[in-house]
Parts: sequence; C-alpha cells; structure tokens
Amino acid sequence: MTPVAAPERSGPLRATLVVPGSKSATARGYLLAALADAPSVLRGVLDARDTRLMRAALTALGVGFTDLGPDQVRVQPPDAFTPSDIEVGLAGTLMRFLPPVAALAAGASRFDGDPEARLRPVRPLLDGLAQAGVRIDHPEALPFTVRGTGSVAGGRVSIDASGSSQFVSGLLLAGARFDAGLDLAHLGGTLPSRPHIGLTVAMLRDRGVRIDQIEGEDRWRVAPGPIAARDETIEPDLINAATFLAAPLLLGGEVTTAWPRHTVQAADTILEVLSALGGTVRTASDSVTVSGTGSVRGADLDLSLASELTCVAAALLAVADAPGSIRGVGHVRGHETDRLAALESEINALGGEVSQTADGLRITPLPLRGGIFHTYADHRMAHAGALLGLAVPGLRLDDVSCTTKTLPDFPGLWSRLVDGA
Repeated sequence: MTPVAAPERSGPLRATLVVPGSKSATARGYLLAALADAPSVLRGVLDARDTRLMRAALTALGVGFTDLGPDQVRVQPPDAFTPSDIEVGLAGTLMRFLPPVAALAAGASRFDGDPEARLRPVRPLLDGLAQAGVRIDHPEALPFTVRGTGSVAGGRVSIDASGSSQFVSGLLLAGARFDAGLDLAHLGGTLPSRPHIGLTVAMLRDRGVRIDQIEGEDRWRVAPGPIAARDETIEPDLINAATFLAAPLLLGGEVTTAWPRHTVQAADTILEVLSALGGTVRTASDSVTVSGTGSVRGADLDLSLASELTCVAAALLAVADAPGSIRGVGHVRGHETDRLAALESEINALGGEVSQTADGLRITPLPLRGGIFHTYADHRMAHAGALLGLAVPGLRLDDVSCTTKTLPDFPGLWSRLVDGA
C-alpha cells in the first residue's frame, strides 16, 4: 500500500463537525435488538467495518435488518437463532459479544477473523461461557467453535476481565436470555474501561432488564427474562470526536462538535484530558468547543477510564512543552495491535523519546522529523498519525484504510477539518 501524506496546515482552525454514531453503542444496540422480544428501530447507527460485520454476523444467525434511511434500521429478532460461521474481522466487539448469542443457537458456530484478531485475548469470555454450560472447541483464541444447544444454563460465573471490559459486557448483554440468568464476578487485576460496562448496564436497563451491581464488588446479577424491544437513537462516538477536538492544541483556533448532555460514555474524562493538555473547553446544551493556542502542555494522564484515548494522547505529548506520561492502560497491549509497543516504535522512529512502563508510557518531547508512520491496521494509530502530521511536516501514513473500522470517512472529515471547509 502506498503511504499517504498526512494533511498539513500552518494557521489556526475554525471548524464545526458532525461525528457519526458510537461504534460501542451501535454494536450493543444491534445485539440487544437481536435478543429482544419484538422488532426495534435504531437511529443514528454507525456504518463502518465493525458494524457491518456485526450486521452480517447477526444476519447469519437469523436476525433480520431493514434499512429505513441512511442511519436508520429496523431489527427483527428471530424466533430461534441459527448456527453459522462468523467473521469477526478485527473487532473485539464481535469476537466477545457474539459467542453468547451463538450459544443460544442449536448447532456449531465457528468464529474467525483477521490474522491480527487471532492475537487478541478472548479466553476469559469463553471460560465464562463454559462455566455457564456452553461447550467451546479450542477456547484459547481465534479460531474457536461455539457448540450451542439452543439454550444456556447460566448461573454463577467468575472470570478475570483485567484484559478487557468487553469480557464482562459480552456476558452481561445476553445474560437475561440464560435459563438462570447470570451472576457474574470479575476476579483478577484492575478492571479497565469501566464506562464501557456502564454503557452496557444502562442499555440493558433501558430495555427492561433487571441488573444489579453488588456494592463494593466487581459483581453483577442479571435476572432471567425478556429483553424488551425499544426504538432508540445512538449517540455520537465521543472518542472519535476527541481526535478532531485535539487538533486546535496543535494548530490553535477552535473545533466544535455535537456532544450529548447526558451520556454514559467517558465524556468527562475526554474533556479533562484535553484540558490537562492545554485545551480550553466550552460546553453548550448539545455541543462542545475546544480551543487551543498551538502549544501542548506536558501532563501526567490517568486514562484508565478512557484507554481508547491512548494513541491521541501519546501523539500530543510527543510534541508537548514538557515531559508527560500515560498510565492505567496496560491492557491496550491486547487491542487491535500492541498499542504501547507501536507508539513507542513509531514516535521513536521519528526522533522522539517514548518508553513503556508496566501500565503505560513515559514521553519526553523532542524535535520530530518527517517519515513513514506505521498504523498496524489500527484505526487509533492512524488517528495519532494524522494528528502528528499537523505538527511534523513530511509525515506519511502507511495505511489510512484501517480507519473504516469505526469512522469510514475519516480521511474526508480530516481533510475538511484541515482545509477549513
């Protein structure tokens, strides 16, 4: 693939952008609508590689989809799920959310995906399913096979979800359809990305599922019962929005985008990080504006509640006015790529000074030079490279097509931002 020059700009920004719906909420919305007791209409859904793969997989399992408009779809749950081969691509949501659904089908469903996906952890989720009464062939990693019987016993399950909050969400999303419900405990290290579990719990409760978190424990009880049909609107993806909102810190000026007043995404953490790095944040009833002076401030960032910001934050700290660090994100070594190793390698190859810690990065800003920034088929790495291109002339990205994973028109949106259109 021919490397693509990162767009450059010398003057301050002034832009208003609309960022598409949340990948995380769209994936959960599709799944819950597929498990519901009647059809649901979803509005504002994201059309990207991950969500297309989710639709294709659910369709193969017997779910019906009818497009009602550019971002509106009616989801028809099946009378019974049908076993099928499932292609997950590089999507953690598919490989961790769909096995419990496949377990409700009577027959074998084989899961596989991109070569990089075979390196992503999935065993804790599959161990949990096995405890709930499901037979799994080769549960160590992709490819694996779920041998469903048409029902799942459920009951008490204990897993170590320190590698990904999706292990918890994947089990919770289908738990109400298990015969005995689900009593799920996390027993292990620090549980990452808690707001994503909060999103799961909130969306389940919106559909009438009784789910309780045991006070003082990482333990959830899901009562068995129906999942109600519900028409809903998907929120914009605030992590994707953060990439655009970070640009004024490098160039000056300001960027405005839609921002929900009430959300279970890590909205506060995102804005706190941008502020800590030197941005000025102004919120309105349904939007947020971030302005900057063209200078990034060094900071010590705890991203345990918003680890998807790691790549964007590292790119900003690499050109900051003082050393900085990122902590609480050791689990991103198991994301689309080992993000900590990738950031260390790519920023250092441009002349930077980045070193890994047990759970993050230490970054000392140094003058960076142009060159090829490798994205490792990881959309967040491509976002980081695009941001660095605003501060480092002559930067080229080896692959921007990976951004279709969660934001199909990222190159177009980014060019419009940089061009001021």
